[in-house]
Formats: sequence, C-alpha cells, structure tokens
Amino acid sequence: THAGHDITYAAVAGALAHIGRAGQPPTPPLNLVADFGGGGMLLALGVVAAVLAARESGTGQVVDAAMVDGVALLMAPFFMALRSGFFTDERGTNLLDSGAPFYDSYPCADGAYVAVGALEPQFFAALLDGLGIDPAEVGDQHDRSGWPSMRVRLGAALGTRSRDEWVAHFAGRDACVAPVLTTEETLADPHLAARGTVVERDGVPQPAPAPRFAATPAALDRPPPQPGEHTDEILAELGYRPGEATALRDAGVVA
Repeated sequence: THAGHDITYAAVAGALAHIGRAGQPPTPPLNLVADFGGGGMLLALGVVAAVLAARESGTGQVVDAAMVDGVALLMAPFFMALRSGFFTDERGTNLLDSGAPFYDSYPCADGAYVAVGALEPQFFAALLDGLGIDPAEVGDQHDRSGWPSMRVRLGAALGTRSRDEWVAHFAGRDACVAPVLTTEETLADPHLAARGTVVERDGVPQPAPAPRFAATPAALDRPPPQPGEHTDEILAELGYRPGEATALRDAGVVA
C-alpha cells in the first residue's frame, strides 16, 4: 500500500481529470470527493445497510469501503455518458464541467461571482430575458460551435452589475442564477437562515445536522458530544458488562 489523500484517490478513480477548465491543470475539489463523498458518506451508508441486514439475519459483516471505489461509483453517470458520446475525456468542454457557457460562474462588476445553471430551455430563456439578450444573438443553446461567442456575450452582460444587484434582479425569475457565497457569507444568506442550514453553537458557526427526519428532531439545543461521552452506552449495546467496559477504558482501548 502507498500513502494517499483525496486528490490522489480522486485522480486514480477517474474524477480529477474532469474537474477544471479546458487547457488548465485539474483543480482539486477541496477534499469533498474522495474523503467525504466517496469515503465517509458511502461508509456511513454501508454501516447503516449492514446494521439493517444484521437485524434481519442476526449475522454481522465487514463493511469494506474504499475511497477509490466510492469515487468511481460517483462517476458512474459519466462513465456511461462517455460511452454514449454525451461526454468526452477533454476537461472543461462538457455540459457540466464549465464547457457550457450556461452552466458556469461569471465575475460581476464588483469582483464577486454569480453561478449560472440554466440547463433546461425554459431556464435559458429566462436567463437571456433577464440579461436583456435577444436569443438570436447567441443562437441555439446546444450548438457547441456557438458556445465561445455565447460565453463572451453572457460574461459581458453579467459584468455590468454587482453580484448582489444581479441576485435582486433575478429574484422571482426561474433563470437558475445564484450568488457564489464564501463560507462566511453563508451566515447572512436569508434562504440558508430560514432553513437553519448554518447554526452557531458555542460561538462557532457550523453546518446544522443533515439530513433531517420528520420523527427525529435534530439535537440543536445541546452541544456536540465530548470524546468518550457515550462509550459506556455503546459498549452496553454491544453486550459488554460494566466491569468489562471499565477494563477496556483502563487499557486505553476506548476513550
């Protein structure tokens, strides 16, 4: 085995090569793809599935979750799209990888950015209408030969106002235009605030628990658990007696 990190797992599993703009090196997607998406999230799903299976069968099993497997699974639609001709191996030229001018981020007059995701024709039409662009100026939405000039036209229009001015302008329009917020800016976003997506606990802003369950309220009114806080409860559920739990703790096996 060899040491690795998110970027290397995403690289060998076929994802990193497709993240970034055409003609530029691949862009590391933070460590969201392999560590959290392909690793942690799928491991958690595997554990839940194994627990449910054990309740039915009475037999446990090992959950083998490898980050490269998870990343490859996340790429499954693109593996198929490549075979069907909908997707190419050339980075930054496809519909969802910054190749399409109607699915990308653009700088505004204040240096901030808006994200545009007007994939469907009705959203694209609303985008052009909101920008005051005659559809004849940009031609057919999916004519790739016209994408370079379309990008220039959209960029020129979006560069005439600040990000927040565009957000206000597109409010109520189904044009799939959104502000590109920094982590700090999410704290003041009214939509996220209404959902309670980002909360403050002990003076520290942080994402609220997700997903949410109708019959299991999120524990937002109590602090996060401390290391070892629930060790005895978990060991008891596993069948350990109090003396055995104490011995495990004394031996440094558990916290």
